[in-house]
Amino acid sequence: MKKWFLLFALFPFFSCNGPAKSPEAGTDNNTIGGPSPATMYFNGDIITMVGDTAQYAEALVERAGKIVFVGAMDEALKEAGDAVVKVDLAGKTLTPGFIDTHGHMVYYGKNLMDQDLTGVKDIPEIVSRMKAHASTVANDAWIVGMGYQPLKMKENRHPTADELDEVSKDRPVLIVHSSGHGGSMNHALMKLLGIDEKIKDPAGGEYLRVKGSQMPLGGMEETALIDVRNKRPAFTGESAAKVIQGAAERWASFGQTTAMECGLGLGADDISIVENAIDKNLLPIDLVCFAKESETDNVVNSAYGVSEAFASADTGVARKLMAGRADLDKRYINRVRLGGIKFWLDGNPQMAWMSEAYATPPPGRKAGYKAYGQIPDSVLFSFFDKYWTSNMQINMHVQGDQAVEQALQAIEAAVKKHGMRDHRPVFVHCGYARPDQIARIKAVGGIPTFLSIGLAGQGDEVLKMWGNKRAFNGMAGVSMLKAGIHFTLSHDAPITPPAILPLISAAVNRTTITGNVIGPDQRVTAYQGMQAVTSSAAYQIKEEKNKGTLEVGKLADLVILEQNPLKVDPKAIGNIKVMQTIKEGKTVYVRKDGAIAMEQRGFPDDHAHESGGDKQPLTDHQKKTVAMLLRASH
Repeated sequence: MKKWFLLFALFPFFSCNGPAKSPEAGTDNNTIGGPSPATMYFNGDIITMVGDTAQYAEALVERAGKIVFVGAMDEALKEAGDAVVKVDLAGKTLTPGFIDTHGHMVYYGKNLMDQDLTGVKDIPEIVSRMKAHASTVANDAWIVGMGYQPLKMKENRHPTADELDEVSKDRPVLIVHSSGHGGSMNHALMKLLGIDEKIKDPAGGEYLRVKGSQMPLGGMEETALIDVRNKRPAFTGESAAKVIQGAAERWASFGQTTAMECGLGLGADDISIVENAIDKNLLPIDLVCFAKESETDNVVNSAYGVSEAFASADTGVARKLMAGRADLDKRYINRVRLGGIKFWLDGNPQMAWMSEAYATPPPGRKAGYKAYGQIPDSVLFSFFDKYWTSNMQINMHVQGDQAVEQALQAIEAAVKKHGMRDHRPVFVHCGYARPDQIARIKAVGGIPTFLSIGLAGQGDEVLKMWGNKRAFNGMAGVSMLKAGIHFTLSHDAPITPPAILPLISAAVNRTTITGNVIGPDQRVTAYQGMQAVTSSAAYQIKEEKNKGTLEVGKLADLVILEQNPLKVDPKAIGNIKVMQTIKEGKTVYVRKDGAIAMEQRGFPDDHAHESGGDKQPLTDHQKKTVAMLLRASH
């Protein structure tokens, strides 16, 4: 297979020129043989997401995958012309497509193949579910499950290897905590990987041990889990395709037109799975990837293969590069691009690295517990020194304020040496940042992305562990806005489902499952929550010129919602249904119980734009663009 992946990380392509002027009605400068059909959306709440207050339009017109008009109905009719598909929203709401700012789409796709352990009450239930799943797994494959939460189980701990041996004594069994930061394995897997009393804990992680000995107990945390998970047999062929397609379908069903894999390399086969998706053009939506820091060299090396593959003057190769992107975003190849690098500086809320001791330590931890860091200063500082002036963004998992401090010191060192750049470092989760740190995040151009749904699911536990001050000011959306900082909301799937509207609901209400409000002063408005998954999200991933708002010249990445999040009871936001998801004018998801009425005129064929595809010759403009791309790849 040609290693096409990640050319865009190495070569500074010329940038897009931002919103384009609308072409004259009934024309399309990117096609030959006459006008392409337009689609007009009307008769509903069309929220443009432009500016800091809600702005509405009567109609939106899309042509060839781009927005060509947003505004009054009478003008929209003129812009659309006779060749138009009319979409009657019937009172539903149209917004920009949602953007995933921190998810693990490849990882999630793999989990679709595994047993769901969400909501298990105790270890016997884990064993029961895993036994049932084992019968569906090939004999040469690992038996894997994901989603249990020890603190919500009767035993209040990870299962041991002895207990997982009840699933199978001779086949490898692995289960992963819902956070992805811990797990457990059986003795067959320990034997296969050579994990015994002689094994040492890796930096930033640990194997749980039998009391009074060095014999591994089965449980593991952080980098120890990553080391084990990396040994899992690869997904290949049809199974690799199912991983990416199954996940993409789920992302689209929740209104997302741009997905993220923020940890490419967590699995040893991640890069090959994504390369397979590029090679076979499997993705209906965009995918931005951030390489796990230890895999950065492997990912960057793949880029050279991409360069060689597209350095050919072969017309078919050139057209394949052009096909399917209305904006001709040179960073994408068959809907995939590399955004940068991902670091894990600390763990989940039970392992958030703090500058002061926890109010109540998690089970098994002693008084004075502050958790610990995972990345040496020297490593983090060197990466920022190397990539601060490049187009490679660095994302950092930071839950506690000491992890935030390590991140800030690394960034500030890079600024001192190289000066400010438009890097936009991402503070993933940003569980708790002190007021002085918020000011410094602003100073370095940082962007926090909050796993807001955690406030609902784990808010009570976090309040107990961290105490009022840190919990009430955790994921401090209001404080960030007052400081002039763009914040975003993210689901971190598969840690939680890849749903967007529940994230907005959680940020607006900050209410736990028991009804406690965690930090009422940090509750944001519904519109601010919507910004966090559209306009601010586009800014975070450096695609604000093409995505995030409904403006002329931007991609027609759209989502139709059953109701308007700005007009329903705030507690109902998370229950709003996604009716339809549209990527560059093409429908990629339709809810089965809610079809949208379409009236078609002028074109008898189904509405499916193919911007710059192989069915039409390249225009002179496109030929020049191809030439520029090929020159840039050398």
